[in-house]
Amino acid sequence: MEAQRLPRTQRIFLFLIGFIANTLFIGALTASNASFAAETELPTPPQLAASSWILIEPSSGQVLVEHNADEQLPPASLTKMMTSYVAADKIKEGLAGWDDEVLVSEKAWRMGGSKMFIRVGTQVKIRDLMRGIIIQSGNDASVALAEHIAGSEESFADLMNQTAKRIGMTHTHYVNATGLPDPSHYTTARDLAILAQHVIFDHPEDYELYSEKEFLYNNIKQPNRNLLLWRDNSVDGIKTGHTKEAGYCLVASAKRDGMRLVAVVMNTNSEKARASETMKLLTYGFRFYENVRSYSAGEVLAAPEIWFGSTPTVKLGLDKDLVLTIPRGTQQDVKAELDYKPLELKAPIAKGQQLGVIRVRVKDKVISETPLVALEPVEEAGFIKKLWHHLLLFVKGLFS
Repeated sequence: MEAQRLPRTQRIFLFLIGFIANTLFIGALTASNASFAAETELPTPPQLAASSWILIEPSSGQVLVEHNADEQLPPASLTKMMTSYVAADKIKEGLAGWDDEVLVSEKAWRMGGSKMFIRVGTQVKIRDLMRGIIIQSGNDASVALAEHIAGSEESFADLMNQTAKRIGMTHTHYVNATGLPDPSHYTTARDLAILAQHVIFDHPEDYELYSEKEFLYNNIKQPNRNLLLWRDNSVDGIKTGHTKEAGYCLVASAKRDGMRLVAVVMNTNSEKARASETMKLLTYGFRFYENVRSYSAGEVLAAPEIWFGSTPTVKLGLDKDLVLTIPRGTQQDVKAELDYKPLELKAPIAKGQQLGVIRVRVKDKVISETPLVALEPVEEAGFIKKLWHHLLLFVKGLFS
């Protein structure tokens, strides 16, 4: 017997329901990756004789170990990381040059504490001042460079604060270019780790200055105070600091077998202690973690349907390689998921526009959250297609 044929309006309605259910199913399927749930075991991170510390993988900013990382503390000469970074920015912008001659003011010459031993009234090249700041931790060099770039140390401190805000140092405030004590001059271990990322990656051609062990100026040779440069060949920076208020501090970076780590240790009780405590962090990180390249820049991770688009789908991926730092031997324990909202993918879409995130977990702990972007632009469709999509969205809204 021939089955009874449904009325045309009911057939259209059932078609729409089926289409919508199928679309939602595909979107949900695309928006999640396979996951692995094996347990991961790590030894307890080292406890340091310091007030605050943090260990990160700098290319991603992933935090491996931290303790009181957001406690606001005096940074002492770790301030000079920002001083040299701002100077490098201005050189890159063409507002200053490595061979510029800087006239040494009386204020710069009279600075106490660690010194480069520049003389009042003389002219010193910026390249020498940068070495005097980074290697010799010269307060005199810091003030001379600040005055040359901004007109005064106070104006330069304003540049430092603007830069700190721009790069995400949310718990930092500078009042000088040297790190000499002031109640309003403070930072955190986390903020210093952020600054270290920018020092390393924003001006890679300048970063080698931080690995130089000594600098001779005015017939006075002074060593870099970072003892780890002599103790471990993998260490290539970055900066030490010390005042009575701040204690002995160190931001150190090292690279082994293609993997770089940055350790920040604040307020230890001696020059020897800041080196040994920092090495504990670096040793722990290199021994028990490894880098894994999970996804490459430009790789298509999903191609969900797009609304009102001239093409039916939009390709989603990353604008830079995603490198994960995970406990050694636990690559199979990683759970990754794509998180985007299918109903919000609407044209027009620009290339590089963020449309979601890729979230990575190890042992149910989120270790990475990276923007998921459009790999190509999508223009708006014509009037008829847009009208049809409006109808579909309206029906979906009734069932969501």
